[in-house]
Amino acid sequence: MSLIDQAYGTLLGVAIGDALGMPSELWPRQKVKRHFGEITDFMPGPDGHFVAEGMEAGEITDDTNQALKIAEAVIQSEGEIEARKIADNLLEWVKENNALENNQLGPSSRRALQKIKDGEPVEETGKFGNTNGAAMRISPIGILKSEKDFESLVDAVEEVCLPTHHTDVAIAGASGVAAAISTAMTSDSLDRVFNNAIKAMRMGYRRGRGVFDPSVIERTYLAFQIIEDSSLQEEALEKLYNVVGAGVSVPESVPTSLAIVKLAQGDPIEAAFIAANLGGDCDTIGAIAGGIAGAYTGAREIPDYYKNKVEEVNDLNLKEVAGELLQHRK
Repeated sequence: MSLIDQAYGTLLGVAIGDALGMPSELWPRQKVKRHFGEITDFMPGPDGHFVAEGMEAGEITDDTNQALKIAEAVIQSEGEIEARKIADNLLEWVKENNALENNQLGPSSRRALQKIKDGEPVEETGKFGNTNGAAMRISPIGILKSEKDFESLVDAVEEVCLPTHHTDVAIAGASGVAAAISTAMTSDSLDRVFNNAIKAMRMGYRRGRGVFDPSVIERTYLAFQIIEDSSLQEEALEKLYNVVGAGVSVPESVPTSLAIVKLAQGDPIEAAFIAANLGGDCDTIGAIAGGIAGAYTGAREIPDYYKNKVEEVNDLNLKEVAGELLQHRK
């Protein structure tokens, strides 16, 4: 394995999963099926979609854009992670995209970033953030931090979460995603990837303000059991959607994302298409699942068509970003 190839694969997986899920994001599963039949390629945002209308086929959403803002903050700080810098970079993206005035931000990020903009300290603004905004943009921390030091990894995740998602459930979910990516970059065992995700979740639950959401860990075990008990992919997806969920809450989206990686056997393109057709918050689920699977296979296993599409449409150079992050990997 080459770390640069795995890191590049991570960011590609995030962007591809995000872009494939963009047209169907936040639609119910039955509406996705009725409108698209099956999503088999990049598609533009549908007319009338309250978020995606007018977006180009292959265009990324806030999931990838915010992940790249986290990466930029880390690179600008030479590998250091500081909550105020994270907040400033996110606010920069908000200003560039007028994101407080449209539908691009999730509820926790919108509320917290507005407070930061109004002058409240970052140590206070994230105390009620319990949705999946932190998990969706945490991939740069998985690239930056080695699985050999989980304490440092979870420390970094907590610092990233502080401005917008400083609750135990959000930190646990984001820690699980970061640990899965970090492990997938250096391991050929998906079982190890999932076990380390659970380990990091347990550590994350000791951080932040406690909230009364369902357990991300127990939901992850449930999601894996659904995959193991289902003989057909469609059966598995129906149960994931209806039992675990595909919404914006962490105990829905993170376990479902991990289960999709398992269902796709670590293939990032397969994982991205599964997520896109699932319904619900499928751009975020696609970004999380695609990032983990992309870390597992590396960029070398991702067909050029998908690489070229997301990079050309969005004017990205993800390999360069991956390389700059790796310069600071501990």
